[in-house]
Amino acid sequence: MKNRKEKDSLGSITVPANAYYGSHTSRSLSNFPISGQTNHYSLIKAVVTIKKAAALVNLKLGLLDEKKSKAIITACNEILSGKFTDQFVVDVYQAGAGTSLNMNVNEVIANRANELLGAKLGSYKFIHPNDHVNMSQSTNDVVPTALRIAILGELPKLTKSLNELSKALTGKSKEFSKIVKTGRTHLQDALPLTLGHEFGAYAKAIEKDIMRIKRVSNSFYEIGIGGTAVGTGVNSHPRYHRLMVQELKTITKLPLRSSGNLFESMQNAEDFLDLSSSFRTLSQTLIRIGNDLRLLSSGPKTGFAEITLPAVQPGSSIMPGKVNPSIIEMLTMVCFQVIGYDQAILLASQAGQLELNVFYPLIGHNLLEQMKLLTNAINVFTKKCVTGIKANKEMSDFWLQRSSGIAAVLNPYFGFAKTAQLVKESLKTGKSVKELAIKKGLISPQQSEEIFNITHLTTPQK
Repeated sequence: MKNRKEKDSLGSITVPANAYYGSHTSRSLSNFPISGQTNHYSLIKAVVTIKKAAALVNLKLGLLDEKKSKAIITACNEILSGKFTDQFVVDVYQAGAGTSLNMNVNEVIANRANELLGAKLGSYKFIHPNDHVNMSQSTNDVVPTALRIAILGELPKLTKSLNELSKALTGKSKEFSKIVKTGRTHLQDALPLTLGHEFGAYAKAIEKDIMRIKRVSNSFYEIGIGGTAVGTGVNSHPRYHRLMVQELKTITKLPLRSSGNLFESMQNAEDFLDLSSSFRTLSQTLIRIGNDLRLLSSGPKTGFAEITLPAVQPGSSIMPGKVNPSIIEMLTMVCFQVIGYDQAILLASQAGQLELNVFYPLIGHNLLEQMKLLTNAINVFTKKCVTGIKANKEMSDFWLQRSSGIAAVLNPYFGFAKTAQLVKESLKTGKSVKELAIKKGLISPQQSEEIFNITHLTTPQK
């Protein structure tokens, strides 16, 4: 591989001759060979979008001439169209604040812009990564702003997947509305309900998670671009912040607005933590629903077996015919990981000091990873599990007839203590509470039909 030499404030460094990145990126590759993971492309595109907006604004302000601005904008548009994706190479675990990422983008844009103007890669004859591409900017205001834009761009995918899941659960609620079964609290027999009631509650829980995510994501429309290094806006024009907000609003088609306090925008990662917390809450909802579905489908001969999950693959390498709840197991593992990411975001958020939280690269990567994993896992869960769930009415009837929980309906007639005695005798003799109450003359057969009327018992009281 042929190389070229570039110089920076630390001296000379070797860069691959055909690379569009430069000295700073090369040092980052040498310093941070950590995970092999590069930054989410949605984040890279958001940084590039900021560079494009800055070139347009700095041209309007007379700080950048038309030739340089046009070359930078053209390079940005090429990247945004999908070119040069292999040139964004810095590791997720990099220099604090995201300086490595910011400079990687600056260098690729600068080298491509110079190439468009007829200069060699690495010459920076016309366009310099810091002086022109990074004009009026700092990593400290670029990266938090880019993270907000990237997250807002990815959120609709997650919201769509959740809406589809809620719709599928609602459909099952209607499908199972006539399947009466025993309820269970503390994993013990309880009053009856329908299988539809259970699935309707799952759908409502997902709807509440959707509303929670939408509510906390509203703060992401507030951006602090223009604060530069510490929030004072040094090295930027007085009108730069306002014009940048407007330009980014136009380019992204997002209802972006000023954060109102450019100092707070780079110090405080609370809104990122707030969003992550909503993903943690969503994850526990999904884990809980998945646990219920695994219990309800347990067996098929020695468990509840009130529902049947779609078979997606053989469940054992030694037990023929065994089928496991594999999709739910995958979903649960994803949710465990999302909760782990949230803990890391919590630690990174509280570790910010004075004018800057330097751990934004970790915060941003984890949030984007949370959304990607949840979106993909929920899509699979909906399509390959929820939509194919079948009710097993025979087993629901079987457990309902054996349940002692239904005895609670006798409380108004005999009181708690006397009813408890009937339950104890039922458990001892194997006879139903209803049968014992009739046998003892406590109620007539006609009364029992009214008292133990399933439709009445499973209709929510208004």
